[in-house]
Amino acid sequence: MRGLLRKLLGREEIPAEVAGRLAPDERVLAVAGLGEGGHLVVTSLGMWLPSDDGPRLLGWHLVSKAGWQGGALTVVEAQEAETLGGAVLLADLPPRRLRLTEPGRVPESVHARVEGSIRSRHHRQLPGGGAWFVQRKVPGRDGIVLQVRPDPGTDGAAVRQVAADVARSLGLS
Repeated sequence: MRGLLRKLLGREEIPAEVAGRLAPDERVLAVAGLGEGGHLVVTSLGMWLPSDDGPRLLGWHLVSKAGWQGGALTVVEAQEAETLGGAVLLADLPPRRLRLTEPGRVPESVHARVEGSIRSRHHRQLPGGGAWFVQRKVPGRDGIVLQVRPDPGTDGAAVRQVAADVARSLGLS
């Protein structure tokens, strides 16, 4: 009965493994059980993903892509590879597929938060390929961060130079 009441009121039951790790101002938006065990917890700050060391928070600004298909959420996490003045170069990790047993509001919550973190995005052609320049809001921080995600094969020196120039022109350096 308590579970039904929580669902009717729009409140999610917070798994014990995540509850003690939440920041004081972090709000839980959606929770789903995972087919391989554990939970995916969507909050105002990011997604709590299961890991060998216990749940870890993946901030919205480090979710390159997220897609929902066939009962699974596929997430591409970005790593901050290098900082150039006010720009952060990103490198994508391999996609992670999470099969949700009862997705509830998780897919739409993830989509809304990832898209909501993006203030602008632009793809620019560069020698050997191109790069995405994305301005994002980082939960819990003031201001905007400029992220640069090069396409495979793009000239690294060209990416660094253009990223530094763009950061300077935006007043981020």
